[in-house]
Amino acid sequence: MDFLALQNFLDSKVEQYNRPEFIANDPICIPHLFAKKQDIEIAGFFAAILAWGQRKTIINKCRELLNRMDNSPHEFVLNHQDTDLKQLLQFKHRTFNDTDLLYFIAFFKAHYAKYNSLEHAFIPKNAFQNGYWETMSDLPSFEMSSAVCFASDLNFTIEQSLNYFRSYFFSLEDFPHRTKKHISSPAQKSTCKRLNMFLRWMVRKDTKGVDFGIWETLKPEHLICPCDVHVDRVGRL
Repeated sequence: MDFLALQNFLDSKVEQYNRPEFIANDPICIPHLFAKKQDIEIAGFFAAILAWGQRKTIINKCRELLNRMDNSPHEFVLNHQDTDLKQLLQFKHRTFNDTDLLYFIAFFKAHYAKYNSLEHAFIPKNAFQNGYWETMSDLPSFEMSSAVCFASDLNFTIEQSLNYFRSYFFSLEDFPHRTKKHISSPAQKSTCKRLNMFLRWMVRKDTKGVDFGIWETLKPEHLICPCDVHVDRVGRL
């Protein structure tokens, strides 16, 4: 297949699947339940992490989880009381259980107490010194005293971003070791299909209304399409 034929084939697949009619039966329907940015991020993250198995089951389990969070994930994360966490007990999807869920909630609470967006969790710390911040309004208040270098281009790769995210995600004390299997990284030789899917949802500007494009620092051109044995098999058909 020459380049033009490949381009036409891929364009036809984009046209086939990248349409609003596709949303209802795909895990992306979960973040589409919300309008608030932080709700979209949290719901989308859970939908991506739980996205293995049958799509119908994935969607049902995500809806169950959101119901347990009173269908206000950002509000629940920031303002829940210890007694509210009882609502999350006994949640389970395949190997993801309530131990994992409680740590996810703890991470989100710690993160959103400092940041207004989950995007910051994917920006390596050294990007601050090396030129990530483009404007003063991007600068977190606790880093205002540091030396600032502005640049328009990212100086890190998505691979580095994913590796940083996993390290940052498990930076809270006494994280459950079992939960580490649910957050992959390239450093573990993983293709990180679910995390890359989540990044696509958050980053890609989509005129069809499928992806959200609510993040501004990570750009669509930095996204990658992970290739594993399944993608390789389909690519050879």
